[in-house]
Formats: sequence, C-alpha cells, structure tokens
Amino acid sequence: MALNNPAFNNPAFQDPKAVNTYPGGSQAATLGGPTQYASAQHMGVDAATNAQLEGAFAAPSAGAIETDRMSVEDTVAKTVGLFVILLVTAVAGWMWTLGGVLSPTDATTFTIVPWIVGMLGGFVLSLVIIFTSRKKIRPGLIFAYAAFEGLFVGGISAFFETQWSGIVFQATLATLTVVGVTLALFASGKVRASKKATKVFMIAMVGYLVFSLLNLVLMWTGVLPAGQAFGLHSQLVFGIPLGLIIGVLVVIMAAYSLVLDFDQIQRGVRNGAPRQYGWLGAFGIMVTVIWLYIEILRIIAIVRGSN
Repeated sequence: MALNNPAFNNPAFQDPKAVNTYPGGSQAATLGGPTQYASAQHMGVDAATNAQLEGAFAAPSAGAIETDRMSVEDTVAKTVGLFVILLVTAVAGWMWTLGGVLSPTDATTFTIVPWIVGMLGGFVLSLVIIFTSRKKIRPGLIFAYAAFEGLFVGGISAFFETQWSGIVFQATLATLTVVGVTLALFASGKVRASKKATKVFMIAMVGYLVFSLLNLVLMWTGVLPAGQAFGLHSQLVFGIPLGLIIGVLVVIMAAYSLVLDFDQIQRGVRNGAPRQYGWLGAFGIMVTVIWLYIEILRIIAIVRGSN
C-alpha cells in the first residue's frame, strides 16, 4: 500500500512482522517460551505488586519519548518542525530571487538560482533519504531536505508572484484547504485507502509522470509553438486549457496520496515502529504537500493567464 510515496517504502510501515525484533516488540512477551509463560501464570501476586500495578494504571499514558515508539502526535510535531524550516528558507529563497526585497514591485533584479539550487538539492537528498532509510534514519538529511525545498518553494513562488499578483496567497489557501479537508475526512473514517483505488492511482501517476517528462522535453527542444508558457498544459481542449483539466485530476491524486500517507503513518504506529520512523512519516507528508502546492500554483496561473 505504500506504492504512492517512496518515503514509506519501509517494512516498518508495511509488515507487522518486520518490527517484532525491535526491543519491546510484539514478541517480547513470549521471549521466554511457553514453559516460562505458563509457570508465570501460576505465580502468586503479592500486595506490593498489586500496588505497583494500581500506580501504573493511575499514571499518565506513556508517550513517544517514554516508549521510544512512533506515535501520531510525535509525527505531527516532527512534521510541523520540518515545515517551520521550510518556511524560513522559503523566505530566504523569495528574497534571494527578488534581489533582497520582499515585495515583487520593489524588485530591480531577478534570479532563478534559488529555484534551481533548491530543486536539485531537494531531489538529490530525497533519493538519499529514501534509499538509505532501510538501514538508518538520518534526521539531519531530512532537515536539509526541508531547507532546500524551502529555497525551491520560495524561489518559484516569487517567480509566479511577479507574473500574477496574489497567486501565492491563493495557492497557499487552496493547499491548506485540501490538506485540511483530506485530514478531516480521513480522521472521521469517511475516506480510506483501498487496494483497487491505489492501483488506479498508480496507473494515473505513471501516466502523469510520462506526460510531464514529454512536456518538458518538447519545451526544451522548442517543438511547441512560442508563447505557451506551460507547454502542453497550455493547449486548449474544447476551449478549456489542458493544464486545467489535468491539474484538477492531479490535485485529486495528491489528495489521495495524502490519504495513503496518513494510512502508512497509522500502520507504523500499530506496528510499534521506533520513534525515529516519525521523521520518515513527516518527510513523506512534506513531499506530498509540496507537490500539491506546486500543482495548485500552476492551475491558478493557467486560469489567470487565460483570462
């Protein structure tokens, strides 16, 4: 089920048996074997033991820090922390793009260096994180990924803002709305991941990746007519920009990807994965939310550009 986001391509989020060998895992209660377990059942429990048990039940529930196990709350806290880093570097990328000013109207110079640096740095780090996470979780790399993605998001946002004033606020509000609604529906149990829907999602995802790659090649080689800022996305189908149609479908795909992300985090918690796996959960959510934001940014640009 973790087919959508490579960040969750880890046994801790998929197979409960994979975490049985962790200290305190589900097999810990029977490590002594059936004979020792049976004999323990026949041992009397004295008053001191009863008092200790009563004290344990009266005490607050152990959290992720005490148990060193992954929890939803701890993963949320890690996610918030990563987005704080992203926002800080996004501001830096924004100002760097505009020559050191905040307002696009005050900018006298313009550069896409932070956009390129952030995109390449984030891409390389994401691959390193994904392919090394089976052996070791490195929060430092995930922090660095958030920082580079901040430069990318800030740079590309500044570029779009210079073309269409107010578009960044619109895209941010739309992204938060989609994430909030998706989370609410998932938490209420009205939306759940299914094998059939995930297969459809994967087919659509592969098709979209092929289309995006083809569009990029055609734009780079100058095959498409001049004046089409978004390449094939700018083509009209029955008077509607193709990018708008595809963009709506991609937003739906990104929303379902979030559902899969939430589902994998819950699976990791149920499997008793170590607390450090919360960083992978936070990383996976960040990947999906950034993708969602960029797609919404492009949709609004296409709509406003065709007016």
